[in-house]
Amino acid sequence: MSSVLYESPGPRAKVRNRILNVVVLVVLAGAIAWLIHRMYVNGQFESRLWRQFQYTAIQNQLLHGLVNTLKAAGLAAVFALLFGAVFAAARISDHAWLRTPATLIVELFRAIPLLILMFFFYYGNIQFQLGLGPFWAVVFGLTLYNGSVLAEIFRAGIAAVPKGQREAAYAIGLRKNQVVRLVLLPQAISSMLPAIVSQLVVLLKDTALGFIITYEELLYVGRQMGGRLTYGFPYIPTYIVIAVIYIGLCSLLSLLARYLEGRSRRRRKVTGAPPPMTEAPDAASGLDPGAKI
Repeated sequence: MSSVLYESPGPRAKVRNRILNVVVLVVLAGAIAWLIHRMYVNGQFESRLWRQFQYTAIQNQLLHGLVNTLKAAGLAAVFALLFGAVFAAARISDHAWLRTPATLIVELFRAIPLLILMFFFYYGNIQFQLGLGPFWAVVFGLTLYNGSVLAEIFRAGIAAVPKGQREAAYAIGLRKNQVVRLVLLPQAISSMLPAIVSQLVVLLKDTALGFIITYEELLYVGRQMGGRLTYGFPYIPTYIVIAVIYIGLCSLLSLLARYLEGRSRRRRKVTGAPPPMTEAPDAASGLDPGAKI
């Protein structure tokens, strides 16, 4: 079985791919084992470095950083999705006075590094006394950058729908907003979902940049915990714990995306129902149903 761009591998290619997969797994396992060995040799598994995690106060401190991370990521994700939807709609508008400014704004915020956006809101707040704390500097920075990327994802996903779908919708008299809302968007959402989730995962991880502007998220808390002389400056153990937390959060988000994608596919699955029956001929007319006219 093959497609236009990909030909299914034959028996030899399958064997070769299995061997390459095994080699890659062995190399990866060896690299991990070497890294663990070097950490052991350098004393990174000593009980003194890990002792602080058994205390309730330390666990509460980690929980506080986790809550702040989720709070900033959740609010920024909602704002970024709204930003992306609005500016994607503006970018596909037929009106140049709406399409051109939207394109400039999206391209502008996609080109500016996220950290600079956070600096802009953080130090702008300090200079002009706007009343915005580090939390809002992180949220606004994440919203503008990731919202611009999502706007391009939405626009590209809608544009990827076959042109015939759009033409057929116009042919039956639908207006453009109806075409986008009822025809294009439902078909594009399945193809856009992996890219949307990937961008939301990036958004979640980018909250770690908030530690530079003193926002008390996970990385900020971890840096404080790793700098304690009492426990021998446990930077590496602390960052391992924080990395595991981030991996868990991103994995949960990916599982949610797979569930939504599978549900969307099941909803669009063809049921295989028989075609509708044609109207039975009038018995009084004396016409034979199989007769040719």
